[in-house]
Amino acid sequence: MKTLSHSLALVAALLGSTKAGLRFPCSTLTTQRLDPAAQPGSLPSAHLHMIVGGNAFNATMEGDVGARATCTTCQMAEDFSNYWVAHMYFRDPKNGSYTRVMPSPVQPLLGGSNGAKGGLTVYYTQFDLNKDNLKQQPIKAFPPGFRMTVGAPTVTDKPHAGLSYQCMTGGNRGALVSDFPKTKCTGGIFTTHHFPPCWDGKNLDSPNHQTHMYNTVNSEYFNNAPACPSTHPVRVPQVTFEITWDTQKFASLWDPAKDGNPFVWSFGGSNGAGTHADYMFGWKGDSLQKAMDKSECFYDGCGSIKKQAMSEANKCTVKDFVKEDIDGWQKFMPGMGPSSMKAKKPFTA
Repeated sequence: MKTLSHSLALVAALLGSTKAGLRFPCSTLTTQRLDPAAQPGSLPSAHLHMIVGGNAFNATMEGDVGARATCTTCQMAEDFSNYWVAHMYFRDPKNGSYTRVMPSPVQPLLGGSNGAKGGLTVYYTQFDLNKDNLKQQPIKAFPPGFRMTVGAPTVTDKPHAGLSYQCMTGGNRGALVSDFPKTKCTGGIFTTHHFPPCWDGKNLDSPNHQTHMYNTVNSEYFNNAPACPSTHPVRVPQVTFEITWDTQKFASLWDPAKDGNPFVWSFGGSNGAGTHADYMFGWKGDSLQKAMDKSECFYDGCGSIKKQAMSEANKCTVKDFVKEDIDGWQKFMPGMGPSSMKAKKPFTA
């Protein structure tokens, strides 16, 4: 009943009359081995990522991303940020070969966002999905050049609160778990990444891309995170990614009783604890701050953000920087072959 009640609460928050924050889809921009947050300048990076957002995305990204980009795959036309995650793969239990699991748009698609292709859904919340609480908890938008990560591929025990998996059955997202589901998911595997809400107010980045932030998230779903500590006093929007991975097409290729979990992340992780995500701020001017200052708004753009049709967003692209074959069935995932592993440099996210 807890799962059902939370699902109903989410639907009510999405469709009810009181809404807070921003929610919008971003189609896939590109899928490449690039990681300007954790491995700036590496061409290619250690493992494959699914990337959405603005077309300023590159192996190295410094300064005002929003000023350089000319288009975005996100519905909010002033959001030239980039959002990326490791790609999910299916490993055939019979022969050990790999192929990508493709993302599909998160449902429901609201506010005229039909037509999204792949990608993920982004949230920026001030408090929770039902209210903004701006008088008690004002929100400071990120500055140009800001970046952060959450989670890490090196984690092997249990991911931080806010990083989760759900086994979807139709439109029902199922119970939240901290690892890959152990059964076949007819609606796909649903992943969520809640980022830290507290910033030190000084550093745009840190050596591990996380210590300039403080993660007070201590529960799942869209609950307001506890207060920020004095070391990281600036409350920023609570950024969240949601992704639906279309695993159903592989249902006939594995038997949970005999094969165990056949899904892995592109960094070689079959343990779900290593799930992680990256964020590079790139909103135009003060557009995000205006949205965060707006009381009780949601997918309507908070009355100040220009939206675009997803048919227009889908035209946005970047060039293939890495130029490697990532399609079809492969013996190794990109960057995971014997020669690649020998030359691989350490990475954190």
